[in-house]
Amino acid sequence: MERPVERRRLPPLNALRAFEAAARHLNFSRAADELSVTPGAVSQQIQNLEDYVGAALFKRTPKGLLLTDAAQTALPALREAFDRLAEAASLLTAAVDGRRLTLTAPPSFAAKWLVPRLGAFEQAHPQVDVWLSAAIELVDLQAGEVDVAIRYGAGRYPGLEVSRLFSETVIPVASPDHLAAHPIATPADLADHVLLHDGSPDLDDSCPDWSMWLAARGLKTIDGMRGPRFNQSSLVIEAAVNGRGVALAKRTLAQADLEAGRLVAPLQIATAVDFAYYLVHPKAKGRLPQVKAFVSWIEAQALAHEQALLAIDNGAGI
Repeated sequence: MERPVERRRLPPLNALRAFEAAARHLNFSRAADELSVTPGAVSQQIQNLEDYVGAALFKRTPKGLLLTDAAQTALPALREAFDRLAEAASLLTAAVDGRRLTLTAPPSFAAKWLVPRLGAFEQAHPQVDVWLSAAIELVDLQAGEVDVAIRYGAGRYPGLEVSRLFSETVIPVASPDHLAAHPIATPADLADHVLLHDGSPDLDDSCPDWSMWLAARGLKTIDGMRGPRFNQSSLVIEAAVNGRGVALAKRTLAQADLEAGRLVAPLQIATAVDFAYYLVHPKAKGRLPQVKAFVSWIEAQALAHEQALLAIDNGAGI
């Protein structure tokens, strides 16, 4: 019969937590506030840990606390261990509540691309409840509260599993009624139109605004700064649908309105940008069945989306 593996006796978890918090703040009082205990309790836990390891962990100086060499050496591994514990706890929660898939995505992408397709995922996986949060701010996936995120960016997300979904382009669009009243045959015709601006905070230098787009076509006499500005891509698209002017829109987000005839791309000029849409999640989350199902589903959706746009471009000669 195989003997059980013997494990080293570990120091008390509370002592390790007190040390990690005190080392991060270099202050027992702030560590105590974080842990909701007294400074004396933190000091006692630190003393217990120092007794356990047989070495001092802090140097008390007139200017405050400093870590000893031993503490500085051990601290990164301890922090990683706490991160792994938090990850394991989130996996336990997800395993108990296997129906839930928590997902975050940029608001415009969620509204214009993801939500219209989620019904198909729910039909294919009725055992999974999707909890979607649409927010501009990036969520800390390592905290464990969110399973999967869709991000629009350059694809550099260290410490996470990353899957590229598809790229993005920008294209001038307007409503059919607007174009019927004010036709656009060439870029120069934009001089007579209200320009609608996408002011979403993407930080993508490769994505042109109207001034850049017009200048690239030699139209420096047209004021590319005039016109209303919107802080979300979906809002500038809705403004164009409602006939307020011509938007320089992200094509992925405008495609449903283009296909439905609510928008028209009069110039058929698409400009590629560096940013793309990515699916990201912590590696451990990839073991959850609901995450595996969602990853497989959205990758198939992304491939179909790219193939449909390619077919449209080939037919239109873009």
